[in-house]
Amino acid sequence: MIEILYNILFDYTLRTVALGAGVLGIVSGILGSYAVLRKQSLLGDTISHAALPGIALAFLFTGSKSVLLILTGAALAGWVATLLMISIIRTTRIKEDSALGLVLSVFFGFGLVLLTYIQKLPNATQAGLEKFLFGQAATLLAEDVLVMAILSLVILALVLLFWKEFKLLSFDEDFGATVGFPMRSIDILLTSLLVVAIVIGLQTVGVVLMSAMIVAPAAAARQWTNRLGIMIALSALFGAIAGIGGAIISSLTSKLPTGPTIVLCISAIVLLSLFLAPARGLVWQWIQQSRNRHNFHLDAVLLDLYALAQQHRDRLHGHHAAVLKTMNLKQSAVNRCLRELKTQGLVRQISRDLWGLTEAGLQQAESLANTQGGAA
Repeated sequence: MIEILYNILFDYTLRTVALGAGVLGIVSGILGSYAVLRKQSLLGDTISHAALPGIALAFLFTGSKSVLLILTGAALAGWVATLLMISIIRTTRIKEDSALGLVLSVFFGFGLVLLTYIQKLPNATQAGLEKFLFGQAATLLAEDVLVMAILSLVILALVLLFWKEFKLLSFDEDFGATVGFPMRSIDILLTSLLVVAIVIGLQTVGVVLMSAMIVAPAAAARQWTNRLGIMIALSALFGAIAGIGGAIISSLTSKLPTGPTIVLCISAIVLLSLFLAPARGLVWQWIQQSRNRHNFHLDAVLLDLYALAQQHRDRLHGHHAAVLKTMNLKQSAVNRCLRELKTQGLVRQISRDLWGLTEAGLQQAESLANTQGGAA
């Protein structure tokens, strides 16, 4: 651990990659929350794949592999794809998921054709553009991280400035339009911010894996809360942890690519959230279901005792456990339920196999019977 901290502080490459991946995780987590809430998880995938022809065209027109020029081309292509997708949804009968899939496949196919063409050029055989497919975080420079940080701060400032508008867009776009908000312009603004977030992550995780950085942190955060602010904060935190953690793990093993490792880290966080998150997690739900089943069996035994007690003048009259077992579908649980009801003071053990209600148990059973009768 001390060696890892030392490397993060004094190893230029690891420090640069970790900071860049952390910044990417934060900004993608923030904007991905809106995409997930709007049920547009495929949007990040579409924009990242649509950026590929922009990368290729930027190289063909300029002949330069400058990161700034390449990412500018990617941003323009992603933005054009976004506008095209919005136009298809608003002007045709094609549904949103179909429009997303259509734009994704067309732009990505066009990008692959351009990359193939570039590789066949005599002066561009080793153009190195393929690193934008899967990312190459090790090529990040301090200047790149600085640009990523500045863009992330701008995105964060705009999210805070348009907090109310983005919230309306995510939960009730129609209501926002009726009260006078320009929801179409707000939609374009939010999607444009998402384009910027995806573009700054292409060098780190690549076109193919960038969609995971948009969706996964938000999907994990959604399991822990129902409040937008907390969800966005958790999503940014999960993204940062995955980014920095993936960079560190990648540095510890030779020939382990950083981008896929980051995606694996955020996938692990998603799995943990799906299992362990309170209220929504699978483990929590299993515990709740087990508890509900147990309480149901307790109530069933108490009501059976109450039904038997009504047949006697003395409501506290004892009854054999064998009789209760014939009345209960879960016969093996009767003895256990009787013992627990005894600890709660609702039943009393008259003899070894004879059980009766207490005064408190009688009142509880009457309340349950009245509740079930009212529900029926």
